[in-house]
Amino acid sequence: MKVVILNGSPKGQNSISLQTALYFQKLHPTHDFQVLDVAQKIKFYEKKFDTIKDTLESADLLLFVYPVYTFLAPAQLHRFIELMKENKVSLENAFVSQITTSKHFYDSTAHAYIEENCYDFMGKYIPGFSGDMDDLVTKQGQVQAKDYFDKMLFDIEHNIYTLKPVLKQEVPAYRSILEAKEKTIAKNVVMISDYQEGDDSLKAMMDDFVATSKANIRVVYLKDLRIDGGCLGCLQCAISAKCVYKDKFDAFIQEEIGHCDAIVYAFTIKNHFANSYMKLFDDRQFCNGHRSVHKGKSVTYIVSGDLDSEKNLQTVIQARSEVGGLYLCGIVSDQHHPSQSILNVCQTLDYVLEKPIERPTMFYGVGGTKIFRDLVYVMQGFMQADHKFYKENGIYDFPQQNKLQLYKMIFLGNLLQIPAVQKKMKGQLSSYILAPYKKVLEEEEK
Repeated sequence: MKVVILNGSPKGQNSISLQTALYFQKLHPTHDFQVLDVAQKIKFYEKKFDTIKDTLESADLLLFVYPVYTFLAPAQLHRFIELMKENKVSLENAFVSQITTSKHFYDSTAHAYIEENCYDFMGKYIPGFSGDMDDLVTKQGQVQAKDYFDKMLFDIEHNIYTLKPVLKQEVPAYRSILEAKEKTIAKNVVMISDYQEGDDSLKAMMDDFVATSKANIRVVYLKDLRIDGGCLGCLQCAISAKCVYKDKFDAFIQEEIGHCDAIVYAFTIKNHFANSYMKLFDDRQFCNGHRSVHKGKSVTYIVSGDLDSEKNLQTVIQARSEVGGLYLCGIVSDQHHPSQSILNVCQTLDYVLEKPIERPTMFYGVGGTKIFRDLVYVMQGFMQADHKFYKENGIYDFPQQNKLQLYKMIFLGNLLQIPAVQKKMKGQLSSYILAPYKKVLEEEEK
């Protein structure tokens, strides 16, 4: 496979982001990797774009690799994308994805920007990888990077990619057309649905999804579930981890949902979300407090209605998945390509059930977790159940406690203020920063 890496870092080969792509090259030496320093050499490509067009269009996989700059990508990469459009580059024969490094501050908007541009080039987009600056030098970061590339190879092999949104249109009712698959995956999957009589399109998508997945899926209809009332905000569960209601909903959540391997939510859009009973279900899950007790599971959404125009709902789905530590397999919508979406998402769900994988969270997950972390720590005397969970799961990751790193940075900062040291280190700082990443690549090569 020919893999073309568009290095969007102004630092060129000294880019931390690039090291993750080079790590993939070490892992898969049989593939043909080619790195193009498009940001650093942007002035050259403005004059000589013809030297690169054939390379781009002949790629099997095109990877945008860049650091996040001010909510998006560096200006040099923006300019290169302009050049691609001015020169009418077509990626219809290529799969396209992206790799970023940042501190997760609005990496989500940067990824959305590249994804939208990939659709303009007709590329087959595969969701990208967003790592922290230091992830590659940690074991967990290396595992997550490997999981991302392995899953991408699976997607390419099975022709799975994110389908390009279409212009707003009347949503047609979906009819079941898919054939049932043999159930070969012994995992516990629960589908939660707010289906009501008349939601024929939603029901058809649910039926096809249940039939298409190789796992047995148990469907729970909210209309059949006893829920005596909405969350009262009494915070009794923050102390006892039990809800004041006697409808045993907390037991259902903690036992039935807590012990499953994957969750599927199915609903029809109403009033820019689902019906109020689905929100009732959501709110009552606060019996778990601020504890991400479902972390590590996978989640899928089946949505009937005009999802493309519901930008806030799309954000809610992504954010709640990230904050909860859930692997989002995808969203099935009847707005367009429903049968293909069901096939794609079911293959992803089956893959994740058989081979659990991790992906680093982006801005929504990182930011939300930090807010809850600080809240629970300050209120630990009251939020006792949350505090115990956060301590046991290492969520109290305050940077102030990393004294060694703190003192190293103070020492380095003071050292670099010395004129003689500045002169000696001129042009070498990037090499110093990259040293631990290079060590990872060397170890993988061995």
